[in-house]
Amino acid sequence: MKANAADLLNDPLRLSALSAVCAVADAALPEREPHAPVFDGMQILIDSIHTGASWPSVFVKWELGLLRELGFGLDFSRCAATGRSDGLVFVSPKSGRAVSAAAAEPYLDVLLPLPGFLLAEGAAGDGEEVLQGLRLSGYFLSRHVFTLNENKSPQARDRMVARLRKSLATSLKE
Repeated sequence: MKANAADLLNDPLRLSALSAVCAVADAALPEREPHAPVFDGMQILIDSIHTGASWPSVFVKWELGLLRELGFGLDFSRCAATGRSDGLVFVSPKSGRAVSAAAAEPYLDVLLPLPGFLLAEGAAGDGEEVLQGLRLSGYFLSRHVFTLNENKSPQARDRMVARLRKSLATSLKE
């Protein structure tokens, strides 16, 4: 109904985001199986790519929603070790559950960073937090969803992440 790519032809980063979201959906979703929450989230993400500066944060949250819809949701509600809901700054790569700074000490070399914007509804992350979020969602997508693709994410997603990283590095220099 709407030519989403046409408005983005002069913006390689946003165009690569549109390509990435389509590639991730194509690689992750079973054929002919409806997933209305993923579709609704994808519409929000595509609108965000067109209009908002916070689209990278929305992209991360969409991927986490995709994982949840497919049965691999991560739990950021409380610490996997202590059960407390404060000081959550890491995620266990095994369980997908949040870990507090206090409980993380012996496992710092294996835990994944938990960007703070993922703990607040409607929040957007800064560049570094978004990259951490993409690493987090990418890890679990590769581990649980992209198994038929040798646990590799779609190339379009990898290109978008590389473009975003380069864009953020350039903006920091300015």
